[in-house]
Amino acid sequence: MSSVLVVSVMTLVAGCASEQLLQANNAANQGETSSTSAYGGLGASKQTKTSAPFNPFADHSSTSYGGRQIISNPSMDEVMKVGALPEMSLGRGDAPVTIIKYASLTCPYCRKFQKEVFPQLKRDYIDRGKVRFIIREFPIGRSSGNATIALRCARPETYFTLYSKFLEQQGSWVSQEVRLDAIHKVAAQVGLSRAEFDACLKNQAMIEGLEWIKDRGRTLGVIGTPNFFVQNKLVKKVLTYADLKAMIDPLLGVPVAAQNTADTR
Repeated sequence: MSSVLVVSVMTLVAGCASEQLLQANNAANQGETSSTSAYGGLGASKQTKTSAPFNPFADHSSTSYGGRQIISNPSMDEVMKVGALPEMSLGRGDAPVTIIKYASLTCPYCRKFQKEVFPQLKRDYIDRGKVRFIIREFPIGRSSGNATIALRCARPETYFTLYSKFLEQQGSWVSQEVRLDAIHKVAAQVGLSRAEFDACLKNQAMIEGLEWIKDRGRTLGVIGTPNFFVQNKLVKKVLTYADLKAMIDPLLGVPVAAQNTADTR
C-alpha cells in the first residue's frame, strides 16, 4: 500500500536537476542551470523578445516542495495514471515489465543513456516483447519546454525519431537563450512545418497536458532527469545496461545462474 509523505526538502541525486545549480562548462553540452532555465536568467535575445515563446514548464525554487504531497512507494496503478495526452511508448502494451523514463531534451545524461544504453535495451528486451518502454516529458527550462512542444506537435509515429534527434543534436539548439529557429530546424527533419510549430506553441490544451505530466511526475517523487520507474520502483540515477538487466531479469523470472551466464553481446 502506498503512503503519502509531505516533503519539504528534496536531496537531488539525478543527473540533470531542475532545483539545483549544475556547474555547467557549456550550456550546449551540459544542459541548463537554474540561472538559464524557465524561472529566471534567460538571455534577452532578439528572437526571444520578438517571438515571446510561452513558457509552459516554469520551474520553481526548492521551497516550492514545502506543501507538495509526494507519493511514497506508489502502486503500479498510481504510476500508470495518465492525463489528457497519450503515453508515448515502444514495445508490447502487455509486456511483463514496464520502464518509464522521465526526460528533459536538454539533459546530457539523457543523451548519454540514449546513445550508450538504450540500443541494447531495445534489442534485448523491448523488441523481444519483454519490456514496454515509456518516455514522459520532464522539461527543465524554456529551451527544453519549447522543444518538448515540437516533439509532441510532430506526427506521433515520428516521436521517438525526433526525440533521438533532439538529444543527438543538443549542441545545435541548446543555449542560454531560447532559439526557436534552431529548435524548429531539428523538428523539421521529421516534417514539422514552422507554421505547425508556431501554432503548437499556442496550443493551450496540449501545454496543459504536458504540464500535467511533469506535475504528476513530481508527485510521484521525480526530482530531475533522467529518473526512471522500473515497474513501480523509482530510480533516481543514470542507469547502465547492467543496472537495468539486474532489475529486469528477476521480474521476468530469470534464475540468477542464467543471469550470470547470459550472453552479454
